[in-house]
Parts: sequence; C-alpha cells; structure tokens
Amino acid sequence: MTDTSTSIDPVAFAAELIRCPSVTPAEGGALDLLETRLAALGFTCHRLPFEEPGEDRVDNLYARIGTTAPHLCFAGHTDVVPTGNARDWQVGPFEGKVEDGVLWGRGASDMKGSIASFAAAAANHIAANGTDAGSISFLITGDEEGPAVNGTIKMLDWLERHDEQIDHCIVGEPSNPHELGEMIKIGRRGSVNMVITTQGKQGHVAYPHLADNPVPHLVAALAALDALELDQGTEHFQPSNLEITTIDVANDATNVIPATARARINIRFNDTHTGASLIELVEKTVADIAEARGATISVSAKISGESFVTQPGPFVELVAKSVESVVGRRPELSTTGGTSDARFIKNHCPVLEFGLVGETMHKVDERVAVQDVEMLAAVYATVVEGYFAKASDFAAERQGRP
Repeated sequence: MTDTSTSIDPVAFAAELIRCPSVTPAEGGALDLLETRLAALGFTCHRLPFEEPGEDRVDNLYARIGTTAPHLCFAGHTDVVPTGNARDWQVGPFEGKVEDGVLWGRGASDMKGSIASFAAAAANHIAANGTDAGSISFLITGDEEGPAVNGTIKMLDWLERHDEQIDHCIVGEPSNPHELGEMIKIGRRGSVNMVITTQGKQGHVAYPHLADNPVPHLVAALAALDALELDQGTEHFQPSNLEITTIDVANDATNVIPATARARINIRFNDTHTGASLIELVEKTVADIAEARGATISVSAKISGESFVTQPGPFVELVAKSVESVVGRRPELSTTGGTSDARFIKNHCPVLEFGLVGETMHKVDERVAVQDVEMLAAVYATVVEGYFAKASDFAAERQGRP
C-alpha cells in the first residue's frame, strides 16, 4: 500500500515555491523549502554555496536518495528573473495564487512548477517502491537566470570530486511553446559572443585626410560577416545564425571623426561548428577586410556554450512515450531556443529537457494551467516508473556517456 504521509501536491507545492522571492542571486527561502520536503522523503541533502571575488554568493542544492545505479537526476533552478513593475501584474508576482484553474506568479512556468511536479513524482515512487532499484537526485541551482558561474558548473565539479555519477538527466525548463506535450528538447545550439573593434584616428570632419574614420572599416567588416552563410542546418538543428546586436562609437559630437568604433555579434550555432571554429572564421573574415582597407580591426570572443544533441535512443523514447501516454500526443524532438544548464550537464550524462508551457515565462503575469502542472507530475511519475522498471535498457547509454 502506498504511504501518503509524505506525498506532495504539485500545485500546492509550486505555489509555496512561488511565494519565495528568489530573484537571482537571492535564495528567498525556495531552497530551504525544497530541502525540507526532500529530507522528509529520505533524501540526503547538500547545500552548495559558491562565490567568486567581487560576485554575489549563490546557494545551490544537491539531494539524492538511493546509493546504486541507475541514477536519474532532475536538474533545474529556483532562481527567477525580476518581476518588472509589480503593479502591472493582475496577481502579485509572489502571491502564488490559484484562480480559475490557473497558477499565477513569477517562476510558475520557469521553473518552480516543474520542480514541484518532479518532487511529487519522486515522492509517489519512493512511497510505492522504495529505492532498491536505483537512485533519484535533484540538482537545483540558484544561478541559472544570472551569470551561471556559481551554479550548475561548480555543482557538477563537486559531484565529480565526490564520485557522484549521474546516468541520465531531465532538465525541467519550459520546453513546450503553447501546449503541454508539444516538444522535448534533446539538444541546444551553441552560443558565442564577439566584440569587433576598429581603431582609427580622431580628427575634424572638415579635414578627413588628417584622420582615419573607423566607422566605414567597421561597416565593411560587419557587411562581410552578415553575408556569411554558416550552414544550411543539420538533421536535428536549424541553420546557424549570426546577428549584429550593437554598434557603438560613443561620439556625441557632430564635427568629430571618432577614434574607435565597436560592434557586438552573437552566433547561435549547430553541430556543424564549434565555438572555436566560428571565432577563427570571424577573425579571418575581419582580417581580410582589415588588410584590404589598411585598417586595424580586432576581435574578442567568449563562448557561452557548445552545441549538443542527445541522440534518440532508449531514454529519449521513454520520455516521449511517457508524454504520449499521459497527454495523448507524441512530442516533437527539438533543439530550438536559447541555452540552458543542459549545456553543462551534457558533458556528464545524456540529458534532455521537458517541462511546462513557456508562453508566459519572464513576462508580467507569468502563469500556468493547474491541469498542466498535474499532468506534468504524471508524466514525470511515468518516466520514473519506466526508468527503474527497465533499467537494463539504458545500460548502453550509460556506458557510452562522455
């Protein structure tokens, strides 16, 4: 008989988490609340605060129950983006109110609703089956919506140092565009940011021969970059795209040729490329323009994450079938969207993303349907049951992990 004494109502728990004002980097009580619930279920909990000189301290939580393989991890974040003007909300952003079948509040979609749903699924599984078949863990950061330097990356390093091996991971990001069950994210494009700087010589606009205007050099370089066709897409990815995001000369004078001009670009790229190969491509393109024009142009770059894809196999199929059995629709396997902490986890084990509907995430009046939270908990419960019932099916994927 299932023990209901430690059962978790996903909607009520999500509402409690929303009431914790955990705007990055504040913990806001959200990790405290989650730790209390998981400890009551028998999880061993580790609070993992990290900080760098000059940066805010970030609190994180790793909780595990069970000591054997296979080890299924749920990864996510309790931190949320700022609310904007709270007076613009129909319901207070941290009220966690349920009204007319809708759960309102910052983090409802991204992603406290998902955390509550997986906690409910884990509680049901533990009560009914115990932990003899394997391990379940939560890898929850407070730094996903911020710089992402004192969260998941350092937690994964901590896991390695303590011989904690995750076999498969679900990230609870809001993966569905409009309706629950539309989409599972099996990968993400990479992202690299670059600054293109053209150095000229300041002078009077009436005497251009005594100056060197950096703006035309920069425009020429950007035109060459904008004309690049990076690729035509791959089996699982849309074409890579290069976008010019800013152009700045910091010049308020109308009669002065500036000394410096800068532009920023971002490239979202598929598995045709690496961040390093794209940096090399941009540097070469810019160098050719600089040589042709006799200009001085430099490139600085920072890779936010590499592209990755979890190839369809037993784990992806388990999640897809679980979604279909609960929701009644076969989800699309997608790699669209921005980046997530899955870009770090993929170096440790196969990872995918499935969560709530993301239509209102980061917006005023963020909200999710109560029914969706309940169905998501049912999907997660089906995944957990299937994962431990047929653990041998995932052996090859575990052995083939990075």
